[in-house]
Formats: sequence, C-alpha cells, structure tokens
Amino acid sequence: MHLGVFEVAGPQVGGTLSWSHPTSESLRYRDPDHWVAVARLLEDAGFDFLFFADGYGYPSRGGDLPAAAARDGLNFSGIDPMLLISVLARETSRLGFVVTSSTGVDHPLALARRFATLDHLTGGRIGWNVVTGASQDTIAQLFGHTTMVAHDTRYEMAEEFLDLCLQLWEGCWEDDALREDKAARVYADPDKLHRVEHRGRHYSTSGYFTVPPSPQRTPVLFQAGSSARGREFAAGNAECIFLQGTTMPHTAANVADLRARAAAAGRDPASVVALVGATVTVAATHEEAHAKRAEFEAMQTDEVAAIIYAGNTGIDLLALDPDRPLSQVTDDAGADPRVGQMGQSNIDRFRRADGSTPLVREVLAELRGRGTRGFTVVGDPGEVADQLEEIMDVTGVDGFLLEAIFSPADHHAFCELVVPELQRRGRLLREQDRRAGSGSLRERLGDGTSARLAPDHPGVRHVPVPAG
Repeated sequence: MHLGVFEVAGPQVGGTLSWSHPTSESLRYRDPDHWVAVARLLEDAGFDFLFFADGYGYPSRGGDLPAAAARDGLNFSGIDPMLLISVLARETSRLGFVVTSSTGVDHPLALARRFATLDHLTGGRIGWNVVTGASQDTIAQLFGHTTMVAHDTRYEMAEEFLDLCLQLWEGCWEDDALREDKAARVYADPDKLHRVEHRGRHYSTSGYFTVPPSPQRTPVLFQAGSSARGREFAAGNAECIFLQGTTMPHTAANVADLRARAAAAGRDPASVVALVGATVTVAATHEEAHAKRAEFEAMQTDEVAAIIYAGNTGIDLLALDPDRPLSQVTDDAGADPRVGQMGQSNIDRFRRADGSTPLVREVLAELRGRGTRGFTVVGDPGEVADQLEEIMDVTGVDGFLLEAIFSPADHHAFCELVVPELQRRGRLLREQDRRAGSGSLRERLGDGTSARLAPDHPGVRHVPVPAG
C-alpha cells in the first residue's frame, strides 16, 4: 500500500470547513516548523510522500470572491508550497515531496528549471503534479486575460508543455556531459551538450538547458484529472495518478479505464501507480471515531459546499432548482458556455452509469461534509484497516492520499493507530525493512531498478536529441 498525505499551504484542505476546530492547527500554514513536524512524522511512519495541492485561483461567484469564502477561509488564502520544499528536504532524508504546478501559467523552461533545481536539492525526491488549472475564470482575470482557455485546449497545451519539459530534462545533457574536472579545466563537455530547438503551436524555445542533470532528471509525474480528456493525458504521461473516489464501482471502472488507456499508449499498465483520496477519522474506539467525525460534519453547510463547488466548476448550486437534476446547467437554454470548461472532474463525478445526474439537492447533500474529498473512512484501527484493504481489493488502486479534516491531529492518529495495524497485516513495510537504495521518489513508488524516468516512457521516446 502506497501512502501519501494531501495538503495545502493554506487554512484547510479538501473543500470543507475545519480550521476553526480546537484540534486543528492548520492556521500555522505560514510557519515552516509546522510543516517540518508533519514531514518528520510522515517519514518516521514510512509514508512515501507529502503532496501539496496549489493554484493561483480562488472560489468565484458572479465573477468575484464570495464574502463567505473570505470569512470561512474556503480555498482562500494560501502561500506557494514549492518554496517550502527546500526546508522540508533539509529536515528529512527519505520522504518524497509532490508539488502541484499548472501548465497554463509559466513557460515550460521556467517550470523545468525550478523542478530540476528541487530534484537536486531533495536528492531526487521530487514529483510534479501536472494540472491545467481548474479555477480558470479567476486565473484568467488575475493574469490579465479576458477569456479562459477551453478545457480540451488546455490539455492540448499541457501535452506540448510536458513534451518541451522532457526535451529540456532528458535531451540537452548526455549522462557524462558534466565533467567538473579541475585538473583538465573542463567543466562540461561541449560535444555532449545538445541544443534544444522547439517550435510548437503554443510554445517555442531555442538554446541550452542550464541545469545539469539531477538524480531523477525528470520529476515523478503525477496527474489528477478524472475527465475523459484528463484520463487520456494521464494514461499517456503520468507515472502516478490521483483519482477522486466516489463509490467503489465508479473508482474500479476509472482504474480499469486508465490501465487500458495506458496499454493502448504502449505502456505497461501495471507500471502506473493509481492512488485514491481518503479522509480517515480514527480513534481508539468506534464510538470516539464517529463522535469526532460528527463534530466535523456539524461545521459544514450548504453554502460551504456550494462555494467550493462553484470555484471548481463555475456552477452555483444554490442558484439552481434543487428538485431538478444537475444536468440542468447544460440542458437549459442559455446555459453558461463556461460550464464544463473548468473542473470537469467535479462534474463527471456525479454522472451515473446511464449518463444521468442526481438532483441538485442530492449533490449538495453529498458535497456537504465531503467537499472535493475522496472516500470517507471512520472507525477504530481495525475497522479503518479493513475498509482501506477492501477499497484496494475491490477497485485495484495501489494506495491512498490521506486528506485530513483536522491537521495535523489526523496525521498523528493515523500514524499511531493505523500504521502499526497495516504493518501487522503486511500491507505496509516498516521503514527498516524497505529495500536498500530506495533513495529517489521514483524508486520508492516503482520497482527500485531505475533512478530516472524509464527510456521507453512515451514522453521520452519521442524526444529527439539533436546532433551536434
């Protein structure tokens, strides 16, 4: 079982309200010591990585920040988690770090340089969660654009963005180009450096990548899109895929679809690590766990759910007829053309097998207390372990991204109560039993035989190394 923790460098995570609870310390998100303590806790417990979601946007209603979003701290505000990684890497030695960064904001060269630097500074423990940006309406405004890019066009841009990053990471420096030979006074062998020439539809560059090859060269590629276009992109490129868990049959179908798409793209489907979100509330007894969960649910409202959902999808659920299906947002005459161009995953998650959608009041009921989170798991240590094992066995996922409601108290509870039980069952290795040499994040998540992106990965296979 692979385990990561899903966090944000902000007041709370997962599209719910929790920061004001007495046991939550998430308001310390600007304090590096807070994150150092979390990272050390996870490393000692044998977690694979700490995952930071990120984005420039915020919830929007009618083109502006809702007062309730500011008042309740709903996906507002936050700091840049990428700048925390160097601090956390200095205080750990094995834990991986995954950071979200959008393909729709920077030029590929700028992002490639930052991730290559982080791969050096972490000793090969960095991953990139590739996103196209869900809150595109607010991002467009923030960056001075009058319109947002269409959903599928953003993925077309992401394909080219990633291809260019791979050319920079994998195609410029040969493995032995960096000499650093003081006696011969040769820093780099010019015959083993290759100019990158790219003239694409969306991006262009001409020149040399200035960062020498890092331990992994390419960061581990994560992707979290669950829309049809997002799954296509993930199947062709991602090494680790983060799914939103709704029901076990729905998740199992998504896992099967992703692995089939990966095979169709010429990849080994078993090499793709599939993870699903899970909010685990655990205590020493069944009763204590459910009481803690009830405290959290009592804090949630329809307004909280609606604001978060609007920020991800552009749909204001409170403005819809509660007794009609969610599909009214696209079926009605005069429907907003922007709907579906933002967080398509958070629309498709409610689509049934027959293509229908539930009533709006039913959507609000599910979102209230769950937000954009995955599976809800509550109980004593044995019950939680049973539920996690069942999800893995039924859906085919390889592990979980844990989404705390009260951070870091939930992390402590899981590490103290659930990790020993999973180790006893053989689902988790004790840190001292892990194979030697698993220093990079790619090795930790993979088979331990490669310290860099496999040369037959589709993203590398078609990247030419220019002669001379």
